[in-house]
Amino acid sequence: MRNLLLTICYDGSGYHGWQIQQNAVSVQQVFQEALVRVLHEKPDIKGCSRTDSFVHAREYCVSLKTEHTIPCARLLGALNHFLPEDIAVLDCREVSPDFHARYSCIGKEYVYQIWNNPVRNPFLNHRALHYWYALDLDKLNKAAAHFLGAHDFSSFCTMDARERGNFVRTITKAECAREGDMVTFTVAADGFLYNMVRIMVGTLLRVAQGKLQPEDIPRIIEAKDRKAAGPTAPPCGLYLNHVYYEDVK
Repeated sequence: MRNLLLTICYDGSGYHGWQIQQNAVSVQQVFQEALVRVLHEKPDIKGCSRTDSFVHAREYCVSLKTEHTIPCARLLGALNHFLPEDIAVLDCREVSPDFHARYSCIGKEYVYQIWNNPVRNPFLNHRALHYWYALDLDKLNKAAAHFLGAHDFSSFCTMDARERGNFVRTITKAECAREGDMVTFTVAADGFLYNMVRIMVGTLLRVAQGKLQPEDIPRIIEAKDRKAAGPTAPPCGLYLNHVYYEDVK
């Protein structure tokens, strides 16, 4: 039995997230269908993250176990032949039997893109948030710096039917940058909560609007109350940028 790690990327505009759903098309469903066409079996695939509807991934990791002997290079090529143009396999390798795409993950990095120009860019439709008001990067970075470290991020999590657990996460990177009219918020952590990055972005935009100050972020974190933070930013600008594993990537 071989354990394979596949790294893929996808444009999430046409998908309701990674995880298979009853009445909506997901990335996992389409990827699994391509696997069946190549391997003539339906392996149990493990994704590194759930990812929300319409969120993109520049790097998403999948593990699966199979007895099929197809070489990794041939599997990569065959899958890319059958996958639609908005999903691609970047890499395939054999890993240790105990590797799991989700549980072996030690951290992730997300990027949120904001097109900061009075005029919308048609080529960034569904790929960046169009925000036409001025953005003060110094002010945003002062606010983002308060995210760093280990905190209970309950204020930055959308509560759903899932049981409440440990909401402490350790942020190792949180910074805004500008390249021309594109502003990006990059955040890395040992894990993320449901809608956490999008709520961070919505809160930073409240800072940009003067409705919050950078010094308000610690108070919002301490509140452990979703109502204390800003709105949830749209999914279109969010990208899973990098997935970290020990001794693998």
